[in-house]
Amino acid sequence: MLRFQNFEGDVLLLDNIEQRVGAEKMVGTPINGRTRQAFTVVNGGGHDLGLGSAPPSNAGSDYGAIEFTREDVEALLNERAKRKDRFNYKERCENMVDYIKRLKVCIRWFQDLEMYYSLEQEKLKNSLEMTQKKCTEIELLLKIKEEELNSIITEMRRNCTSLQEKLIKEETERTAAVESLTKEREARLDIERSHSTLSEDLGRAQREIQSANQKIASLNEMYKRLQDYITSLQQYNGKLHSELSSVEDELKRVEKEKANVVENITMLRGQLTVSVSSQEEAIKQKDVLATEVSSLRGELQQVRDERDRQLFQAQTLSSELEKIKESTKQSSTEVDSLTLKANDLEVKCSLKDNQIKALEEQLATAEKKLEVSDISAFETRTEFEGQQKFVNELQRRLADAEYKLIEGERLRKKLHNTILELKGNIRVFCRVRPLLPDESCSTEGKIFSYPTSMETSGRAIDLAQNGQKHAFTFDKVFTPEASQEEVFVEISQLVQSALDGYKVCIFAYGQTGSGKTYTMMGRPGHPEEKGLIPRSLEQIFQTKQSQQPQGWKYEMQVSMLEIYNETIRDLISTTTRVENGTPGKQYTIKHDANGNTQVSDLTVVDVQSAKEVAFLLNQAANSRSVGKTQMNEQSSRSHFVFTLRIYGVNESTDQQVQGVLNLIDLAGSERLSKSGSTGDRLKETQAINKSLSSLSDVIFALAKKEDHVPFRNSKLTYLLQPCLGGDSKTLMFVNISPDPSSVGESLCSLRFASRVNACEIGTPRRQTNGRTMESRLSYF
Repeated sequence: MLRFQNFEGDVLLLDNIEQRVGAEKMVGTPINGRTRQAFTVVNGGGHDLGLGSAPPSNAGSDYGAIEFTREDVEALLNERAKRKDRFNYKERCENMVDYIKRLKVCIRWFQDLEMYYSLEQEKLKNSLEMTQKKCTEIELLLKIKEEELNSIITEMRRNCTSLQEKLIKEETERTAAVESLTKEREARLDIERSHSTLSEDLGRAQREIQSANQKIASLNEMYKRLQDYITSLQQYNGKLHSELSSVEDELKRVEKEKANVVENITMLRGQLTVSVSSQEEAIKQKDVLATEVSSLRGELQQVRDERDRQLFQAQTLSSELEKIKESTKQSSTEVDSLTLKANDLEVKCSLKDNQIKALEEQLATAEKKLEVSDISAFETRTEFEGQQKFVNELQRRLADAEYKLIEGERLRKKLHNTILELKGNIRVFCRVRPLLPDESCSTEGKIFSYPTSMETSGRAIDLAQNGQKHAFTFDKVFTPEASQEEVFVEISQLVQSALDGYKVCIFAYGQTGSGKTYTMMGRPGHPEEKGLIPRSLEQIFQTKQSQQPQGWKYEMQVSMLEIYNETIRDLISTTTRVENGTPGKQYTIKHDANGNTQVSDLTVVDVQSAKEVAFLLNQAANSRSVGKTQMNEQSSRSHFVFTLRIYGVNESTDQQVQGVLNLIDLAGSERLSKSGSTGDRLKETQAINKSLSSLSDVIFALAKKEDHVPFRNSKLTYLLQPCLGGDSKTLMFVNISPDPSSVGESLCSLRFASRVNACEIGTPRRQTNGRTMESRLSYF
């Protein structure tokens, strides 16, 4: 709203103008989110508005085609009335009317200008949309062209790579061929050298053979001469033998004569000297002949040895000659074969050279094509970078939209939980366990499906039975692939409510073998598969530590019990039980006026850490009643109730809170025909089914909002009365088995869970009162 000063403080109020006119810049009101420019900008940097730039005037109006400049507007605003007569009100009114008319003309001109700009804005928007459509089409064409060029480049690179590989292969083959040729040449040179050496050896051997032949001929001649000499020696030997025999005969005769002479010694003393001398001469001749015979025999033996040696040398020389002839023949054949190989290698090398030249030419053409494709690729890359920026901007917008979607989903969950709390409904989570190894062989197919629509994603489950489909919707549905961590994340805020002073109850319901105990307790010895109870305790104690700097101090007490055959048992009591299972104490359940449930004489333990609670949980697990049936190897035969009582005080604000966390693992419902229970197991099954049937009756009564709810029909329902009909935050896990043989029990469990989800139990109330006197009593 503008104020115009006129006539000694008189003020005119104009409702049609939103901002002050006459400042340094005149800026119009936003039109469709876009701010109108100042007059200086409209007039082209400070020039007056001309006739060409003015909006079309109203032809039929009283004002005509009037143009306003900044100076005109300022002059109109700063105009002051002339004071000829200050008491002449008629003249003042006429001046005022005239001033108002001029202001109306100026305002009408601004309105026409604004309308003109809005029309121009619409035209610009339409042209911008058409330009964006054209840009989108060009982008699509560019993408198609880019894909074609990328495919061409990829093909060219692939061809270039294959050509390079072929070239490398051919070069390696050429190198190998050159190396083999070099080796062959070296081998040929070695063979030629060996051939020359063999030729020299052959010539030397031939010369040696010739000399050996000459020696053999000389030896043959010598042998002949020796044979002649031996013959002559033999003849001479025979002659000597004949002479020796004659000499021996003569000796005999002489001995006979000697004997005759000895006999006639006396008579022939004169002849004795002659006979003695003749005997000595004969002995001398005999000795000479004997020495000559022995020397001839030695010479004969030497001649024989020499002859044998010469014969052996002749034989060895002839054998060596044969070997040399054979090696000469082999070397000549090898030389011929090597020559043929060398010729073949030379032909191959020439062929390889031709192939290499052809490949080099192909490579050159490919490189030229590659250069052309690189240029086109560079151009395409620049276009692609521009498009990439646009795509990044779209991705950023998409990420923002996804973030807003996630935030919206979180807000939806929070509002959904708030609505459920305001309604007082029992929240229900459904969890389907994975198939066991002996169940995966079933041929009946999957009986569960999970819709993925926007409204029911993660919250719906469909069961197929005999061709009929049953649809159920809960607060959350966990598929068989969901981990213990994912399940706990969904209930972590509910566990936090216990520290904030609320009563919280979480219980697991389902048939035998559906995974209730695994959900609540987890698998012992596997930290990554811890159940909801250990994880809840860890979160509570971690939050306790984190809130200490804020002045909060907490005291916590734990109790654990089981309901076995409609009898309450204290699982952490130090007293022993009788062998037949009857407890030593009788425990009673009492409700006070504040909705608290107390179990008399129940053991309550003060705890300071999660380790202490883990020890108590292990003790309770060992004390709990379990048994083997045909449906489950270790079936829980009782209802397990874990209670954590929390009392907190803030010393700085004197605020007190008192919360309770109840975590319950119900025994599984089962059919006698499938479990095969007998004896004690039969009694246990009957007691379990009775208590679960009582729980079903209570749920039906609550769903129908009947005046009387049969909580007292069972110890279990009487114990759960504050959770089912009071001011507690209650959540039920319905555990389902995917085994096709259990489809009937699964359908019953899902129908029961739907009724539970529809029950309204009242709005949760925070407890901020102080601790009661009976601090050692567990309550719900």
